[in-house]
Amino acid sequence: MNTECRIAQMLRAQKKHVSFHTPGHKRAGADITELSYSDCLVSPCGVLDGAQKDIARILGAERSFMLTDGSTSGIFSMLACLRAAGKTSVAVSGFSHPSVFHACAALGLTAAVIDRKTAYGMPVQPSAEEAAAVLSGADALLLTSPDYYGNFPDLKKVSALCAAQGKPLLIDGAHGAHLHFDPAHYAGTYADLWVDGVHKSLPALTQGAVVSAKLRAWGELLERAVKLFRTTSPSYPILASVEYAVKYPENAKIEALAEKFKREHGCCPNADWSKILVPFGDFCDEAQSFIEAHGVYPEFNDGNYLMFYLSPCTKAGELKKLGKLLKKLPRREIAKDAPAGIIPMYSEEM
Repeated sequence: MNTECRIAQMLRAQKKHVSFHTPGHKRAGADITELSYSDCLVSPCGVLDGAQKDIARILGAERSFMLTDGSTSGIFSMLACLRAAGKTSVAVSGFSHPSVFHACAALGLTAAVIDRKTAYGMPVQPSAEEAAAVLSGADALLLTSPDYYGNFPDLKKVSALCAAQGKPLLIDGAHGAHLHFDPAHYAGTYADLWVDGVHKSLPALTQGAVVSAKLRAWGELLERAVKLFRTTSPSYPILASVEYAVKYPENAKIEALAEKFKREHGCCPNADWSKILVPFGDFCDEAQSFIEAHGVYPEFNDGNYLMFYLSPCTKAGELKKLGKLLKKLPRREIAKDAPAGIIPMYSEEM
């Protein structure tokens, strides 16, 4: 398998030329349009086709499609596949990303919502039994794995459940692209269709993502679906970064350090090494201000927790600095009955 970054190589080999093409800055360079040598994302047959085939092999997919519009366009594309296959309803977690509900509304799909539950102020992944109860009246199941707090549904059970009922399993893996090194937790091990938000937990530019299909039949539908929702003017720097990110090597050292850090600093246990969740209770705002005053910025503050998002590019020294700052701060009891509405990036059904 080619692990070199095809798109980056193509861009580096580009000769200086006069631009009578878009974009309007006329600087050529890496930010180009689809030219004779740069392939065409709508119907790739050159460097982009090769990159997508490499990505599919790495992710264990029949077909993978690079996205420069974020995971949202992947969510829309997956749900469009259901519609094209004659499905009319999908069981979804109540804590699904807003794009799930937006796509269902736009595509005329009924979102059968699995009840939202919280514990200690954070969302609780639906159990296989809860998913089964709602899936019995729906045509497919869409879950988020992992969620923003680093927790997973029981992927093995829900995959078996869907297989037993002959219904497709879709996974919003926007926060789990780094898990392709961990088959037990990776969405692509279990799902028929899934999204990887590679810009979130791998070294890709913002909006870089991948949507994939396990089987050829779904891959053919997905190929048509991405054309509905993916831009026809893709950013080549983003495309190159997506390929680079998927081919980026595992960083076992930082993974081990992250798990050790969680144990040493009283962090909430979760199954995703990349998400460090520190409980501060009603001291969250003060803690965030103190930490940011020292040049360290968390991913979010939900009023109970500060969450620090790692990637294979995180450095050991950065974790060490964070640890020193945390030791200077008090902890307070979290609001166990915190309203679900404070949980970031999740939405009520529409």
